[in-house]
Amino acid sequence: MARRKQKSDPWRDAVEKGWEQVRSHPLFRPLGGYLYTAEDGELPHDRWACITPGGGVRHHPRVRAEPGEWAWVFAHCLLHAGFGHLDPREAEPDDLDREESPRGGPPRRAPRHPYLAACCLGVDRFLATLKIGRAPEPLPPVFPPQDERTLAAMWRTSGVPAEFDVPVFPDFFVGSAETADKSDHQGAFAVGVSAAATTAIEVAGGVRPSAASPVKKPWDHALGWFVSSYPLLGALAAGMTIVADVDLARGWDISVAAVNAEAAEIYVNPLVSMTTEEWRFVLAHEMLHAALRHGERAGPRDPYVWNVACDFVVNGWLVEMGVGEMPEGLLHDPALHGLSCEAVYDRIVRDGRRLRKLATLRGRGLGDVIGEPLPRPGVPGRYVDLDEYYRNALVTGLAYHHNGGRGLLPAGLEQEIRALDHPPLPWDAALARWFEEHVPAVERRRSYARASRRQSATPGIPRPGWLRPEEAVRRATFGVVLDTSGSMKVRLLGKALGAVASYATARDVARARVVFCDAVAYDAGYLLVEDIAGRVRVRGRGGTILQPGVDLLERAEDFPGDGPILVITDGECDVVRIRREHAFLIPAGAFLPFIPRGPVFRMT
Repeated sequence: MARRKQKSDPWRDAVEKGWEQVRSHPLFRPLGGYLYTAEDGELPHDRWACITPGGGVRHHPRVRAEPGEWAWVFAHCLLHAGFGHLDPREAEPDDLDREESPRGGPPRRAPRHPYLAACCLGVDRFLATLKIGRAPEPLPPVFPPQDERTLAAMWRTSGVPAEFDVPVFPDFFVGSAETADKSDHQGAFAVGVSAAATTAIEVAGGVRPSAASPVKKPWDHALGWFVSSYPLLGALAAGMTIVADVDLARGWDISVAAVNAEAAEIYVNPLVSMTTEEWRFVLAHEMLHAALRHGERAGPRDPYVWNVACDFVVNGWLVEMGVGEMPEGLLHDPALHGLSCEAVYDRIVRDGRRLRKLATLRGRGLGDVIGEPLPRPGVPGRYVDLDEYYRNALVTGLAYHHNGGRGLLPAGLEQEIRALDHPPLPWDAALARWFEEHVPAVERRRSYARASRRQSATPGIPRPGWLRPEEAVRRATFGVVLDTSGSMKVRLLGKALGAVASYATARDVARARVVFCDAVAYDAGYLLVEDIAGRVRVRGRGGTILQPGVDLLERAEDFPGDGPILVITDGECDVVRIRREHAFLIPAGAFLPFIPRGPVFRMT
């Protein structure tokens, strides 16, 4: 025999609907609290509900009303908590009755009638503008502007006016100071006010269809925090989209999160349980990956090892800045503090055993920087200059961060952001600066012993002319170690040697000491700088060994001890150790198989 379906109580349903209407409002959501049914005789017939010092709301079991009326009553009770009426420090000693302990519970005090009426008036005055539910009884047409303490002090002597009178039995009870500190209803209410304001702005801007739309997820709150409260990444967060799709995360093995800079999308695994603070850390991590263009900067490096190196650097910055809370298991090593991504890569790339145990936010062996947007229905297209977009977002955020006095940033992060705004000099201009610094030109001076050629225009005014020193002086020079193996391209050699010749001529360098290297070193002696290109011959005899050529120059008696050395190679060479001032000139996109100590100029 089938059981009969139990009928629902329409009056009980009205109570629950009224409570849900209040609890779904962003203003009351942070206040917490639970709804209880009062026992028989606990509340008089003219008092619908009351709120305890801990924030629990008790309603009368025999009162019959519509859901909208219950919503008004419950909002009224919760506002007592949010306005601080449950805190004894907010009231005068004459406003509270003596302590009592209901049925062995914690001690509480009841507000006296003037203070009770003043507090209820303050709550009703606020509710009249909130437009939630419907008041069970008509409200006064005009509310006095004074606050609760002022009204209570006035009504203690003059009595409560009839239009503002309330039942004698209180609808809230005051606890101890310890209970108020533990509950912190006023702090929770402040959070609710902020959330309600944010919701109103989002509804007005079309971000959310209504205030009753689904509650935001922790990662949505974390992303919104950057927009409203963290100017450094606020502009960047405003342009990023979070994609939380279980099937997408499972299909692409996304353990926690990943990012695609081209689509400005952050992919998160919605099954991961983390706090809002941890999501802030994760989202900031992915946004910095995208904005600093870590995916495009990998070059010929191993993409996964490069991703790991960038993770170490970014996580170190975020820990130093105190952005959110780093989830357990992320890559962080204080020993790498202050190093760039390139330096960290050079340090960890040799330790293959350690790399097999490391994991990014996407997972072990997988990089969380994804090169292309993940295929799914409705993938958006971006028709903007990505470099300009990310550069403007970070540079603007940096300016707001400093102007707002938000504190210091890690030096490495600020340096990378400023580098986005001020791109590095072209390789030829940087090479010219190196020549200017390390290859001094012969100093000229003026002397009246030689008249200036401009004197004929004004013969009455004596003017000195330029005079080079007549005494013997050592002319500046430099050394060139040139890779002439088969892997060097002739066009690249011509461009490099042309730049070297022009800058050497501008510094009054007549000759340079040249050593050609492929499998062995060939000393060409001192050559006129404009003739170096004509003497080059690509020999193509296997691998390149540059160290003998460097040693030849450093030990040569006819080469100055402070003469700088310029090494021109394609990067396919052995390890080179140079003890004096030096620089490397290599093609764009090439990398040396060792950590260089001198500057590296990349030809484009």
